[in-house]
Amino acid sequence: MIGKAVEHMFETEEGPKEEWRGMVLARAPIMTTWFYITYEKDPVLYMYQLLDDYKEGICGSYDTVPAEREPGEVVDSLVGKQVEYAKEDGGKRSGMVIHQVEAKPSVYFIKFDDDFHIYVYDLVKTS
Repeated sequence: MIGKAVEHMFETEEGPKEEWRGMVLARAPIMTTWFYITYEKDPVLYMYQLLDDYKEGICGSYDTVPAEREPGEVVDSLVGKQVEYAKEDGGKRSGMVIHQVEAKPSVYFIKFDDDFHIYVYDLVKTS
């Protein structure tokens, strides 16, 4: 299931349902039927039980897929590092990288000091 695309329907406060596409990032520790997911529409980390997806055959098995890496590729972990995010208004947010997604090593969970949400970012190296 890890690394698989998912599509879920969510009902809005106004009533109509919206389709959200996302990716299963990791299995939650201890609660083995719960998974971390992020969606294209919102980079926040969500946690859901994906039993229905499993029953419908969308995700296959609960086994972890190995990270896709090129031969000889070195993956540096940023977990535990302080980060700064430049906001559009010129302000800055600071936080910490708290997790690296095993199925996609360029994807990290970031917890900002001024927010209780956990955000999901695909961090690419720039020269």
